[in-house]
Amino acid sequence: MTSAKPYGISKRMVLEAYRHVRANRGAAGIDGESIEMFEADLSRNLYKLWNRMASGSYFPPPVKQVEIPKKDKGVRILGIPTVADRIAQQVVKARIEGELEGLFHPDSYGYRLKKSAADAVAVTRERCWKYDWCVEFDIRRAFDELDWDLLRRAIRKHVKDPWALLYIERWLTAPAVSVDGQPVPRTKGVPQGSVIGPVLMNLHMHYTFDAWMQREHPCNPFARYADDAVAHCRSESEAKALLAAIEGRLKACKLEMHPEKSGVVYCRDSNRRKAYPRIQFTFLGYTFRPRRVKARSGKVWRGFLPAVSAAAIKRMNRQIREWHLPRQTSVGLYELAKRYNDTLRGWLNYYGRFYQSAMQRVFDHFDQGLLYWARRKYRKFARSPRRRHRWLTKMVTRHPRLFIHWLAFGKVTVRTMGAV
Repeated sequence: MTSAKPYGISKRMVLEAYRHVRANRGAAGIDGESIEMFEADLSRNLYKLWNRMASGSYFPPPVKQVEIPKKDKGVRILGIPTVADRIAQQVVKARIEGELEGLFHPDSYGYRLKKSAADAVAVTRERCWKYDWCVEFDIRRAFDELDWDLLRRAIRKHVKDPWALLYIERWLTAPAVSVDGQPVPRTKGVPQGSVIGPVLMNLHMHYTFDAWMQREHPCNPFARYADDAVAHCRSESEAKALLAAIEGRLKACKLEMHPEKSGVVYCRDSNRRKAYPRIQFTFLGYTFRPRRVKARSGKVWRGFLPAVSAAAIKRMNRQIREWHLPRQTSVGLYELAKRYNDTLRGWLNYYGRFYQSAMQRVFDHFDQGLLYWARRKYRKFARSPRRRHRWLTKMVTRHPRLFIHWLAFGKVTVRTMGAV
């Protein structure tokens, strides 16, 4: 039920937004209030937020900046809103997201309803079979560099609710607080880490890239996930011309193509055997390159296929090391499975969707950790690598469902490991 307030924001909208934010968890913002602290007086906090939003008197607090290490060195600055502000942003996001879905291009996959990164990888894989060449590109600091004037034009064109327009403008111009506690004025961009940011990114990129490609280069299909995209071409000259055109378009929209993550790639396979210097690219954690394929008939050929990237494998192996499996001798194997299966399942579900065997290196690393764990936990295994190896092989055979990768790979993972 909506109260007699200037803006038609119902209490149910705020409640549903809170449930969504709670499910996503997240860190505390500038006020230090966690979700658990917010829930300590939930009814009062939600009522206060609804009352302010519905009356137009809600002003977002400053965004807390945190530094996250990037996979290619350096750091990425994320903006962390407060819990209440995330709920407020979710209210607006839920209101405008459905309407914008009808506007967005079908090959825009980032932060979309019923679309995923795996969908983008799948369609890119199929198009690499059909097109000899592709253009990969990435935008440098895309979230931080979005031009407000261009973004405002798109917002005013498609967002009709006065209260949604009001709060989006306030979020755009809300100040930030740096890691060392200093105020950071903002004149462009949307905080990467905010709830509303991805929707605004997609709206900006719809006009910057998607609609422009559909209008100017309709014969070059593409897949875009936020600021990362791949477009397909039939010849090298066409690909080079398209890369130059995209770079010019981004500059016109006040964005910069990342020179080290952009270029022209030859999709080499058994039918495309010419020699070119660049025959691979990485997109959404998958590296596309020529790979060996064996059919059930025994025939072997080269296909241009995606598999988990070396960088992604490195990140997953690093996380496994950070779990310190050998030190957890106070618990049993079933408890270890309970602690880590959700993460292992997530890795397998995403990175194992294409060319699953490439994920074996990650699960080898995990199983080696189990062997080190067994060596420290059981005295009988301390000096016998062979006995440890037989023990783990027996566990995989008797309890294949204990760890998610045991069910997927069976004995393969254990069989290929050296004794530890």
